Amino acid sequence: MTSLVPEPLTEDLFDAAWASIEDSFGAAPHPADRAVERDTVVPERFLVVRDGGEVVATSGAFPLRMTVPGGAAAPVAGVTWVGVRSTHRRRGLLTTMMAALLREAHERGEAFAALWASEAAIYQRFGYGPASWALQVTVPRGAGVNRQVPAGGLRRVAPDAAVLAPVHDAVAAVTPGMPARDDAWWRARLHDAEHSRSGASPLQCLVTDDGTGYALYATAMSWSEGRPDGEVRVRELLAATPDAHARLWRHLLDLDLTARTTARVAADDRLLQLLAEPRGAVARVVDGLWVRPVDVGAVLGARAYAAEVDVVLEVDDAACPWNAGRWRLSGGPAGAVCARTTDAADLAVGAADLGAALLGGTPLRTRAVDERRPGALAAASTALGAVGAGPYCPMVF
Repeated sequence: MTSLVPEPLTEDLFDAAWASIEDSFGAAPHPADRAVERDTVVPERFLVVRDGGEVVATSGAFPLRMTVPGGAAAPVAGVTWVGVRSTHRRRGLLTTMMAALLREAHERGEAFAALWASEAAIYQRFGYGPASWALQVTVPRGAGVNRQVPAGGLRRVAPDAAVLAPVHDAVAAVTPGMPARDDAWWRARLHDAEHSRSGASPLQCLVTDDGTGYALYATAMSWSEGRPDGEVRVRELLAATPDAHARLWRHLLDLDLTARTTARVAADDRLLQLLAEPRGAVARVVDGLWVRPVDVGAVLGARAYAAEVDVVLEVDDAACPWNAGRWRLSGGPAGAVCARTTDAADLAVGAADLGAALLGGTPLRTRAVDERRPGALAAASTALGAVGAGPYCPMVF
């Protein structure tokens, strides 16, 4: 039997690896996307498995810096490209690759790993928990708002990272789960290949005159029984001020010849609070980032806390054995320290449960945590909650 061993991605294997991951997701690589895809890939952080020269499995990690509660930025392994061809499933390839990615992330000093789960059940067994949530929203055209939103103050511009980056950076600095964007990631965000538009217009860009907000969107026009039935599809709307947020949404909700606006927004986005009749919107809760600790001490020590906390955690983490054992977390809104201890545990927690709570978006009390000291779970769950904005990542990686 052929030995199926992960090996580093090399430049000459890029196209074959890209074709393999697209095949794993039931798609096909498109030439228009190649340069954009390649620019984000750091080959030494990616793995391939070959069988007789054919790439049959892939995985990788983007080296990211991501905001944590309190505004600090932590080094993160952005796990991606995880796929095994159907002909090679159930041979342990996924388990082997995921373990290798975590070992490398630990060796590189990355505090945690984050990913977007194609199927949630797959990644829970590797210690990932749902750390952020979003709303998939559909709002009918002309929906009224419950406050005065002055007319004007907006302009249409060509999508340009130089114009948008200051807003993105300002929002990312206070939003847990938002990674920094360099030039390669901005090219990926603004990439607008015709084959991926699903019948919509080219990408449009709306910015506020004061430079505090922007919206990236497209319109898909259609008619039903002689009446306009178009859709405004919002790719990303970020605003550093409530005024910019209200101006952008008021404009998008009232575009001519459209019937609805669709978007994925943060779970705590102001949109539903802005609507005069929020019942007119259809909002569905969806999971966002899935997170697991790579270095318990580093990640818990990097963030701030919503309340003072002093708790001993006994961590169960078979995939990252260096995390296993007891840790004392002491801190509060000004910061924290998390270090090894021999003290008795107050809580026993698995890696996935801790990962779910890391960004403040999933209460620890809702997870399968064993409370050893009465009251410890409630106190820890409160402290691990949101500090300012809740977590949100506007771009799938």
